[in-house]
Amino acid sequence: MDGLLLDTEDIYTLCNNIILRACDRPNLPWNIKAQLQGRPGPEAGEIFHAWAQLPIPRAEYVRQNTELQRQHFPSAQPLSGVPQLLAALSAARGVHLALATSSHAANFKLKTSHLQALFDHFPEEQRVLGDDPRIPPGRGKPAPDIYLLALETINGRLRKQGKREIAREECLVFEDSVPGVEAGRRAGMRVVWCPHPELLKEYRGREKEVLAGIASAEGDSQVKKAMGEAAVGGEGEGRGWPGRRDDGWAELRRSLECFPYAKYGIGDA
Repeated sequence: MDGLLLDTEDIYTLCNNIILRACDRPNLPWNIKAQLQGRPGPEAGEIFHAWAQLPIPRAEYVRQNTELQRQHFPSAQPLSGVPQLLAALSAARGVHLALATSSHAANFKLKTSHLQALFDHFPEEQRVLGDDPRIPPGRGKPAPDIYLLALETINGRLRKQGKREIAREECLVFEDSVPGVEAGRRAGMRVVWCPHPELLKEYRGREKEVLAGIASAEGDSQVKKAMGEAAVGGEGEGRGWPGRRDDGWAELRRSLECFPYAKYGIGDA
C-alpha cells in the first residue's frame, strides 16, 4: 500500500528527517530506507535505530514520530494511475481483490479514512494488515505469509459460495518494496514491481535479482554491519522458494498508469 497505492513512503521519509535533523543527524539515505520498506514496524524500527544512533530514548523517538505521522498521514493521496487501476480490476470479470499491507491498523486508518471510495474496492474481510494476529511474529515480508493469508481470505469466501478456489499461480501481486517482491515470489505468485524512482536507482543493475525474489534487503551489507550477522530474518525459515532470473513471473513497471490487463488475462477491464 505505502509507496504503491499511496504517496505515504515520502511522508515516512519526511517525518523521519524532521527528527533526524533535530538530533543533528543526516537525512535518511535511500540505501537505508530501502531496507525499511515493506517490513513490519518492529523489524523496520530495529534497522532504522541501528543506523540512526539517535541521542534520544527510543520511546521519545516513537512519541515524536507518531505525532508527526498523525499530522501528515491524513494528507496522503493516491499515486498516479491507482484509482483507474483499482476501478478497472474491481469491474473485471473473475477478478478478486485483497489488500496486504505491513501498516498496522491505527496507521492504516490515518492514511485511508479520507480515501474511503478508493479503499472500498477491497472488501473489509479481504484486508490483511501488519498487526493481523493471524500472521505469526517474525513472519512479515519477505516471508510469504501475508500474501498467502490474503489469498485465503478470498478462497474462504469462495468456498462458502461453492465456487472454485484461486490457486497461487493465478494471483498477481503488486509491490513497490524489495522484501515485498520476495514475499510474493516465495508465495508462488506473479509479481508486478512498481518501485519509487529512488529505490530503482539503488537497485540499478540488480533489477533481475529483485524480480526473481533473490535480492532481499536483508542481505545488504550495510544492514548486516548495523545489525550483526544475525540480521532480520535469516535462512532456513521455511519461507518458500524464490524464482529465477528471467523466468517471466515478475515485471518491472515504472508506473501503474496504462496497465496492460490483457497481458495478464484480465478481460473486460
